Amino acid sequence: MSDLFAAATPVAPLADALRPRSLDEVVGQAHLLGPGKPLRLAFESGKPHSMILWGPPGVGKTTLARLMADSFEAQFIALSAVLSGVKDIKQAVQRAQEALAMSGRRTILFVDEVHRFNKAQQDAFLPFVEQGLLTFIGATTENPSFEVISALLSRTAVYVLTSLSEEELGTLFDRAAKTALAGLEFDADARARLVGLADGDARRLLNFLEIIQTAAAGALVTRIDGEFVQNAVARNLRRFDKGGDAFYDQISALHKSVRGSDPDASLYWFVRMLDGGADPLYVGRRMVRMAVEDVGLADPRALRLALDACETYERLGSPEGELALAQAVLYLACAAKSNAVYEAYGAARGFVADDQSRPVPVHLRNAPTKLMKTLGYGKEYRYAHDEPDAYAAGENYFPDGMPEVHWYRPTDRGLEAKIAEKLVWLRSLDKGSKEK
Repeated sequence: MSDLFAAATPVAPLADALRPRSLDEVVGQAHLLGPGKPLRLAFESGKPHSMILWGPPGVGKTTLARLMADSFEAQFIALSAVLSGVKDIKQAVQRAQEALAMSGRRTILFVDEVHRFNKAQQDAFLPFVEQGLLTFIGATTENPSFEVISALLSRTAVYVLTSLSEEELGTLFDRAAKTALAGLEFDADARARLVGLADGDARRLLNFLEIIQTAAAGALVTRIDGEFVQNAVARNLRRFDKGGDAFYDQISALHKSVRGSDPDASLYWFVRMLDGGADPLYVGRRMVRMAVEDVGLADPRALRLALDACETYERLGSPEGELALAQAVLYLACAAKSNAVYEAYGAARGFVADDQSRPVPVHLRNAPTKLMKTLGYGKEYRYAHDEPDAYAAGENYFPDGMPEVHWYRPTDRGLEAKIAEKLVWLRSLDKGSKEK
């Protein structure tokens, strides 16, 4: 008689069941894992080194870390930066010390989403990486240049992983269909739709296949076509992974709603993104961009308010800090709009990139030494504060021979309308000085 209370053996998710057991089974990342490529050489070197794996979700960061531990017969300790703190890091260090003392075994410390660790948490394991007690492997979807402390960054190699191509996802699909999903038959449309919906994310593809497997069992079908895929998967697309189409489509909708001065639509997309699992600080950083790109000098307060909202969220976290971000969204939507700064900056960059390196005019050069004064540096420079209205009318601040340019063209909205009036007045002073 079977024991009704016996513990059932949990079924591993498809992503775990199909996780590569060797480097040759890894799909994608040929630029790192091909013959003679950096990570392949790292595996073949016989000595592990600390590294950061930077790339979008579902491209094999965790898999590569586990394979590294297997390859060097090292103890593998995994931490999630979302759930772990300094206490967990100290416990990992203790386990590494015990493994080294008892068996001489190395330890690989894998930190998923390492960009979520603050400076104090990163500092906590830095000394043990320096000592060689821990081989650190961090996984991040964010640019490590901005999210990882410089001391740790200088002691690691950064490998950039890329989204899987449709061909690579097709290879993974075929592998799953032949093994874990052997009882199901997929037509070409179903395969194409699943590969397209995965959008370069292997884990996403395998999760979709699990959804299809469950739906097919419930519907008592074994042949899967494109329509079945659409009906089964569409109900599971409410939430998104960062890097997927839904994520960037919603960010685009939020940005365009702010630019279009619709506060309600802006708030809707902001809340949709939070509900979908977006990092509030990522949305905050995008709002800082909106403040500069689409509001600019028409209302300079917008930039400070967006920055303050990010700082408030960093201090309070969710859900309290989200209200500050919502306030910033509404302010940006209602603020006067101008992209004059954005356009001027782009035009100036384009000009400088294509232009020659023009020398600084002598009258604008600093003259801290006697020789420089003898050479005429700074001679005939007009100190604006000594001039009427604190403006040296007619003075030229461009290099000699520079064509006349007017990159910054303020709008007639918000504060920029006042700026435009002032610039017109200053240009009139310039014109008057030349007529004398």
